[in-house]
Amino acid sequence: MTENAAPSTPRWCVVGSADAADISQHKDHGYFAAVEIDAAGNRSAPHRFAARDFAAFVAEREAEAPRRWVWHDTAARYPALLDAGVRVERCYDLRLCHQILTASTYVTDKTARSELHSANEWAVAADPGDTTRQLQDGPALFEIEITPRSRTAPDSLAAALDEFDRQCCALQGAQQAGRLALLLSAESAGALIAVELASAGVPWDETEHDRILTEQLGPRPSLGAKPERMVEIGQQVRMALADPRASLDSPPKLLGSLRAAGIEVSSTSRWELEEHEHPAIPLLLQYKKLARLFSANGWAWLDEWVQNGRYRPVYVPGGVVTGRWASSGGGALQLPRQLRPALRADPGWLLVSADVSQLEPRVLAAMAGDRAMAAAGRGKDLYAGIVESGAVATRQEAKIAVLGAMYGSTTGDAGRLVPRLRRTFPAAMRLVDEAATVGEQGGVVTTWLGRSSHPPGQEWVGLQEAASLPGATKRDEETARRVAREFGRFTRNFIVQGTAAEWALAWMAQLRLRLAAFPTANKQLPAKASGQVFEHSPHLAFFLHDEVIVHTPREHAAAVAEAIELAAVEAGRLLFGDAPVDFRLDLRTSERALKD
Repeated sequence: MTENAAPSTPRWCVVGSADAADISQHKDHGYFAAVEIDAAGNRSAPHRFAARDFAAFVAEREAEAPRRWVWHDTAARYPALLDAGVRVERCYDLRLCHQILTASTYVTDKTARSELHSANEWAVAADPGDTTRQLQDGPALFEIEITPRSRTAPDSLAAALDEFDRQCCALQGAQQAGRLALLLSAESAGALIAVELASAGVPWDETEHDRILTEQLGPRPSLGAKPERMVEIGQQVRMALADPRASLDSPPKLLGSLRAAGIEVSSTSRWELEEHEHPAIPLLLQYKKLARLFSANGWAWLDEWVQNGRYRPVYVPGGVVTGRWASSGGGALQLPRQLRPALRADPGWLLVSADVSQLEPRVLAAMAGDRAMAAAGRGKDLYAGIVESGAVATRQEAKIAVLGAMYGSTTGDAGRLVPRLRRTFPAAMRLVDEAATVGEQGGVVTTWLGRSSHPPGQEWVGLQEAASLPGATKRDEETARRVAREFGRFTRNFIVQGTAAEWALAWMAQLRLRLAAFPTANKQLPAKASGQVFEHSPHLAFFLHDEVIVHTPREHAAAVAEAIELAAVEAGRLLFGDAPVDFRLDLRTSERALKD
C-alpha cells in the first residue's frame, strides 16, 4: 500500500504462484503470492505463503471481509479450496474475461485491444473454426463450441497482475463499460458455480437409473454386447427395410439401406427421417433413441459418472460462442428426459427446480424495448399472450412464429407466420432482422452486455469473393447467397441466445449469494456426499441453460423457492433496468426432479 494512504477495505486480491526469484530462500517452488488492491487502487506488498497454506490464507481474508479474488483460472484454483472447506464469495477469472474482452466490440480503444491481442499466452480459446462448414450442419447452428488450445493460462502472480492491468485498461475505455463490467462479473461468478456444481454433485438414485435402463433396454448386457431390446427392434428395422444385413450403427451404410428401400434421404438425422412415411421409420427412430440412451447414459456411464449417490459433471462456462455453457464430461447438458426420476434428494432434503418460461423471447422483448411483446408475456404464458394479441390463431402457431423469427426460418409454417409478428411486434422483429443483415454482410454482432460474435471463416469469405469475380457462375452466386443467409441466421440468434445466457448467469449469481446467506440446517441429516461446504445448507445442484435445481434441507424449501424468484427479478433488473418484462418461472418442489 502506498505510504500515508488512508486505510480502506481491499476490493481485490490477486493470487498467483510465486516466482522463483521471489522465493529464492526456499528450496522448492510450492509457494503462492498475493497482492491486495484497495478501492483507491493502492496495492499492498506481496504476501507470500506456502501452497499448503493457500486455503487458510483465503479463509482468513474472507472472514475479514469478502474480496474479489483475481486468479488465472477458476477451474484450476477453486476445487482445492472447496476440498479444504473454503468457499469464496466473488472472483474475477482472468482467462474467461480475456476471452470476452479480446472479441468485444465494446472495447474500442485501439491500444488496449492491441495489448490484449498481443498477450497470446492468455488466448486459451481458439477461433471456433470454419463457421461456414458448421453452419451447414443444421440444428448445431447455434451450439458452435469453442475449441480450447489449452486449459492452462499463466498462473504466476506477475503474469496475473500484468493481465489484470491490461483488462482494467480495456474496461475503463470501453463503450457501455457498466454492462461489460457486469458481464465479466457474471462470467466469473459462473466459473465459481461450475466448480461448486461439480463439487456438490447432483443427488442421484443409482437404483432408479438401473431400473429405467432395464425397463427401456432390457437386462444389462455383457461387455461389448447390445441390450436385448435394441437387438429386437434392430431386427424389426431390417425386416421393414427388407435388408437383413443393414448396418444400423453406421450412418453411411444405413443411408444406403434406406435409399435401397426407396427412402430418399440425404442424412440419417431424425428431423429428416420424420419427413418420410415408411414402416421402417418409426422403428428406426425408436432404435436410435435406445442406442443414444445406451451409449450416452447407459450402465457404463452410470459406473463412470455416479459415485456415492452423486453425479458430478464437468461444466465449461462460456464453452459455446454465444456464452452458453458446454460440458467436457458427463453430458449434463444432454441428459435425456427419461432419466429425470433418477435425480433424487437425500433423506430430509428436497429438490427445488425452476425453469424460465420462454426465456429467449422475453429477453428479445426486453432488448428491443418492445412493449407489446412484453405485455403479451406479463404474468402469463408468452405464447398464449401472442394469441390474445391477434397475431396468430393458436399457441402452437405462436411458438412456431417466435422460434422462426429468432432462428431465421423462411419456409413452411414459419415463413407464413413470421410476417404477422412483424406487424404486431415491430421493435422486436427489427432487432433480429438487423442482426441478420449484419451477419449476411460478414459483420459481427454483440449481446446486450458485450459478448461479440466471431466473424465468418475464410471459406465463407472466399465464397463471397468468388461470387463477385468476373466470370462467376450462377452456382457461385447462389452458393454465396446461401452461406450469407446462413451466417445471418447465426447472428440473428446470437444476440438473443447470448443475452439469454447472460441473464441466466446473473440469475444464478444472485441465487448463489442468497443461498449462501441461509443458516445451516439438518445437522441430524446432513447431505454428506455434497461435501463439507454444502452438507448443511441449500446449494445449487444442477444447471441447464434456463433451468436450475437447488438441493435444500426440507425446512428451507419454501424460502429457497422464494429466493429463486427474487433472484430472477434481480437478474432482470440488473440487465434491463425497469423494462416491463416478466421472467416467469415454473417452480416445483419434490424429492425427485421430475419435469413435464
